Amino acid sequence: MSFYWVKTNSFIKRVFSKYCWDIPNNEKKIYLTFDDGPTPEITDWVLSELKKFDAKATFFCIGKNIKANLSLFEKLITDGHSIGNHTMNHVNGWKSNNNDYIENVKNCAAILEEEKTCNLIFRPPYGKIKKAQSKILRKLGYKIIMWDVLSADFDQSITPEKCLENVTKNVKSGSVIVFHDSIKASPNLKFALPKTLHFLKENGYTFDIIH
Repeated sequence: MSFYWVKTNSFIKRVFSKYCWDIPNNEKKIYLTFDDGPTPEITDWVLSELKKFDAKATFFCIGKNIKANLSLFEKLITDGHSIGNHTMNHVNGWKSNNNDYIENVKNCAAILEEEKTCNLIFRPPYGKIKKAQSKILRKLGYKIIMWDVLSADFDQSITPEKCLENVTKNVKSGSVIVFHDSIKASPNLKFALPKTLHFLKENGYTFDIIH
């Protein structure tokens, strides 16, 4: 199993302070985010669940998936969700030449511009980005959006119940929560998301989007 933090600690937030890890507020607002879509059936299902709770979210989309599923992507926008860049091909920044990485981000950005979605927010796939890559993107106007709470729905070695617990035990006002609208994550996601939405509503949280 890969190593990851379910709850991002304050030390990491301080060391990498140029990234957005959470959005503190006194209104119990939280920020649901979904990576890796749009994916037929799964993204549609996510949209349906969000609608049941009148919840808005931010979707960090892969460029090639947008191209393959344009009508589904347009539904994200029609439903009032926010869109972010997640590279064209889900590229790992640590393993990429800087120029190639930035070009991959720009290729995704070109598709987003064609679809009239110009939010300059970016989440690096796997959360892995080199300092130089981050610096270039920030100079281009991007905000690097990381997370405060990771559901770990992608981890097929954990139970759906553990995925749910990862969120409910760690969420607080201002948390940026990560789910994935992907095939790999779907078994955990389909259990955890409805229960997460119910838990958040029952505990007085409201949903906001990232711009």
